[in-house]
Amino acid sequence: MGEKMPFSPIFEPPWLFLGARGYFESRVPLPISTRKSLLFRTGSPCVEFAIFLPMTSKILKSAFIAALAFATASFADEAIRFVPEVYPMGEVAQGDQKHYVLQGANTTGAEIVLENVFGQGIGMSNFKFPQKIAPKAAVTIEFDMDFAGMDGKIDPTVVLVTAGGKPYTAKLSGVVKAPVFFGEKLFDAGFYKAGEKREWTFYVWETDKKARPDIELSPESAKQFAMKSKPVMLNVDKLDKIKEGGKVPGIKVTLSTKGLTREGWELKQKSIRKIVSFKSKKYPKATPEVLIVGYWNE
Repeated sequence: MGEKMPFSPIFEPPWLFLGARGYFESRVPLPISTRKSLLFRTGSPCVEFAIFLPMTSKILKSAFIAALAFATASFADEAIRFVPEVYPMGEVAQGDQKHYVLQGANTTGAEIVLENVFGQGIGMSNFKFPQKIAPKAAVTIEFDMDFAGMDGKIDPTVVLVTAGGKPYTAKLSGVVKAPVFFGEKLFDAGFYKAGEKREWTFYVWETDKKARPDIELSPESAKQFAMKSKPVMLNVDKLDKIKEGGKVPGIKVTLSTKGLTREGWELKQKSIRKIVSFKSKKYPKATPEVLIVGYWNE
């Protein structure tokens, strides 16, 4: 759905996304402004290392895949092991805040001195950890996690860094359930001049498919965007072919610009990245949002 707009300047295919936890290749044009947005609020630990590279030859691609393997191997040391190996976070509601306690041990015969502990991914804070871990001794790592802005499967990683700079990791995995589902979440404004109007249409329904969502624009997003909606019944059996006339109560949303602004850090960039956030009275903790990308046409 949505108005067809010309793509902003692109990274010509094929291109490769390379991160510490994996890579994937695409053979479709990718808007420059979309490269960073693909990482936005994924909760993915690969954000620390993520880069986008044009893969114009098999040799170049092989070289970077080898580099990926080396980077991943540097985190494979088992001197500090956690049980379970991947901590099961289970299903968490979007917007919830939870406290986690990870249990592990120093499996070596030498003392390990920790300098810092941090999270790869978003929402992780307030880490508590021992400065020293005696040989063969247990270790406990605690932290808080805010699930605002997350949706779907997440695989956060806790990184422990020793005084000598050596990293160790603890892996977690879970699923963040958003109460409201958007048929589309990424829209391209194309080449955009200040004051121009853009409009996109998409469908929204509740994840459990039982009731009609009550979303509206957040006060901040309402400064640059306007929203109209009407109730519809949807067939969402195929997410790439959402149709009206089904059994799922939803809304048809028309989102339009009121004139995009450009200020602060945005003045230094030609690419456009606007987060449009919504709110729900029924689900006050939920953080539904879509992303608008594009390129300033100056």
